[in-house]
Parts: sequence; C-alpha cells; structure tokens
Amino acid sequence: MNKDKKNVSAEEFDRIFDEGKEDITPYLDLDSATRINKRAKRVNVDFPAWMVEAMDQEADRIGITRQAFIKVVIAERLGSLTQQA
Repeated sequence: MNKDKKNVSAEEFDRIFDEGKEDITPYLDLDSATRINKRAKRVNVDFPAWMVEAMDQEADRIGITRQAFIKVVIAERLGSLTQQA
C-alpha cells in the first residue's frame, strides 16, 4: 500500500478532482491499481494546431499528458452516449 496516500471521503475526493487545482495522486492507492481491457490498439489522428494547443492547455491545467487528456475526453463522451441509449 502507498504509505503516502491521504484519506478523504468520496465526496471530498470528487470535489478536489472537479476543482482541478490539486494533484489527486496522493489520494490514490496506486499499488493496487489495475487496468481493464489492457490490450491497446494504436490509432493516428490529425488535429488542427489550435485544437492541439487547447488540449495541451487543458491537460496542463489538470496535470495529465495530452494522450491521457484525449483518452479521458473520448471515454467521457462514449460514457454519456451509452447512458443516453
């Protein structure tokens, strides 16, 4: 177990995450983290420069990489589509 892990309630964790002002990794137990659907498939996508700049700014703001940001945005959108169905 990560000895540096901070304990907070789910509501407090959600608030910290939603505000995007603080790194959330101290609140995670990364030693027990697992990946689902580990098999990845590579895709190449071309974005306009303004879109890449906007993605980089938002990724920097929330403290993640551009690739992670793209994955988060797509996962959120796909999740909202399945909830609508």
